[in-house]
Amino acid sequence: MKPEFKINNFDLIRIFAASQVMVQHSCLHLEVPIPFWLSVIENFQGVPMFFVISGFLISSSYERNNNFKNYFTNRVLRIYPGLWACILLTIITAAVFGGINFFNMHTPVWLVSQMTGVIYTPQFLSGYGFGSYNGSLWTIPIELQFYIVLPVIYLLVSKFIKKNAAIFILLLLFILIAYGLNILYPGMGGINETKEAKLFRYSFVPQFYMFLTGVALQKFKAYQSRFLYGKGLYWLSAYLLFVYFVPGFSIKFLVTSFFLSITTISLAYTSPAIAHKLFKGNDISYGVYIYHGVFLNILVEYKLFNNLYYLFALFFITYFIAFLSWRFIEKPMLKRKKNTINTINLEIVPAKI
Repeated sequence: MKPEFKINNFDLIRIFAASQVMVQHSCLHLEVPIPFWLSVIENFQGVPMFFVISGFLISSSYERNNNFKNYFTNRVLRIYPGLWACILLTIITAAVFGGINFFNMHTPVWLVSQMTGVIYTPQFLSGYGFGSYNGSLWTIPIELQFYIVLPVIYLLVSKFIKKNAAIFILLLLFILIAYGLNILYPGMGGINETKEAKLFRYSFVPQFYMFLTGVALQKFKAYQSRFLYGKGLYWLSAYLLFVYFVPGFSIKFLVTSFFLSITTISLAYTSPAIAHKLFKGNDISYGVYIYHGVFLNILVEYKLFNNLYYLFALFFITYFIAFLSWRFIEKPMLKRKKNTINTINLEIVPAKI
């Protein structure tokens, strides 16, 4: 592995992606119009960026240490401690600010499901806040499915075809699947979403092409490519020109996602030491992503709409709690991870997923 891989801006990009999701959710549910100068961030959807980064980093980690026990131990340590703390905080705040009674026959099943990553909003919580106890957590089961499917794919493709070629073939296949599902279920994720569409949305299938794009870019060694390394601003400019000036067509959402994926990885390796200088290896992005919904529900429950002061208060407390989560929960747990990339002494900027 070349040293360029470990020196990157992923911490910076992840905090941007998490903040984008927070701003979008908060402005929507608090009925605060996004100013025109800030509306450009709507084009940088945080979830696809997370999926691409996840595919890029996790595939590299798995290739360098494919011990199943280590692999799944590391994934558990990354996802579950923060998730469990978030669920506990949800129970406390929903009980205090929403008067929700958790002493009912449905709570044990719901709680066990949430603790294992099977995320859903039970009936007794559906009237609290904006109707979902945490709108961001729907991606957790999808990310867990990615973690399971990745080693299966590596085991399968190594049996019958050169690995690199197989990844690109699978990427093309899942792009076609995503396009087909978009045609079959145009209301996926909307208010008129059918049960079948919802089942697909909570599976890895419609989103997997984004994860595989990250895998493909990793196998392409994007961090060494003269077309990507140090070219982030060029890709960023081209992406914005494409979004704003290319008229809509049937597969524009796929092309946009692919374009955003390349831009994300290119930015990660453009002036790649910036993130380490700013954050010194600290990564509060996961906390920002999962905790903002907890506090957003409180504001919605009290109908504190269309007020910038409450919006900024939400941002402040989310970043603060995310920092505490990183400092006292996530970081100590990550120190227990089994060596993967770090087995070859690549510690300058940890690649955390």
